[in-house]
Amino acid sequence: MIDLVRHRPIVTAVVAIFVLLFLVSSFPIIPETKQALIVRFGKPVRIYNQYKVGRPIGAAGAGINFRVPLVEQIVWIDKRVQDVDMTRQQVISTDQRRLQVDAFARYRIVDPLQMYIRAGSEDQLREQLRPILGSEVRNELCKIEFAALLSPERQGIMDNVRTSLNRIAGQYGVEIVDVRIKRTDLPDGAPLDSAYDSMRTAREQEARSIRAQGMKQAQIIQAEADAQAARTYAASFGKDPDFYDFYRAMQSYRTTFVGEGGKQPSPTTVILSPQNDYLKEFTGRPR
Repeated sequence: MIDLVRHRPIVTAVVAIFVLLFLVSSFPIIPETKQALIVRFGKPVRIYNQYKVGRPIGAAGAGINFRVPLVEQIVWIDKRVQDVDMTRQQVISTDQRRLQVDAFARYRIVDPLQMYIRAGSEDQLREQLRPILGSEVRNELCKIEFAALLSPERQGIMDNVRTSLNRIAGQYGVEIVDVRIKRTDLPDGAPLDSAYDSMRTAREQEARSIRAQGMKQAQIIQAEADAQAARTYAASFGKDPDFYDFYRAMQSYRTTFVGEGGKQPSPTTVILSPQNDYLKEFTGRPR
């Protein structure tokens, strides 16, 4: 052996490097954030560091593991939460509004074997999930009105989408964590202008209805106040007619010479005799 090293050092170095590479490739290091699917001649045989519900990332499974070089290949599958964007598409709500919707879903691969069999790779999985997400979002939004997307009801809608999407995604070994709408717009052009006009008309009708109700309520209050005042005047007249006449005269003077609310009335000249009945409260009453 020693003679072989001395006489053929290049061959020895090549063999040593080959052995070293063989040993290194036999004991791959599995990152904490990855799942390793071992495939032997195209057939999956085992999984290292597979995701388990409740098991934190970095638990047993990551680190140094074993495989047979040249016979077994490693398919790396992300263990973390990933996202997929839905292709922007048009949706018609129940109130016949055409909406341009952008949405996305966040998911995790929980069954690498199922994902490998059904999709083959993470990129292909994402491409297959994208139209499914668009279809589920479109089906759910077609059941609601446009205004519901601007209310707290929107969260319930997204939960329904996530539930229905999970039933399909489970066939790919995927768990849908969340679904969200990034943006919802009305299409540009005539449909958008028509929608704005419809919304403006609806708000104007609502404003007119509110004003009419307010005027009706004000008239009721005014009528009740006038009735109460009339009852008060009648009661005071029955108790003290002289005081009632004095009070009504003072009100008349204030309206004539001072004006309602302290505002001066329009300039008017009034000439009256000192003995005029209208000025009787200024001249004093005979006792």
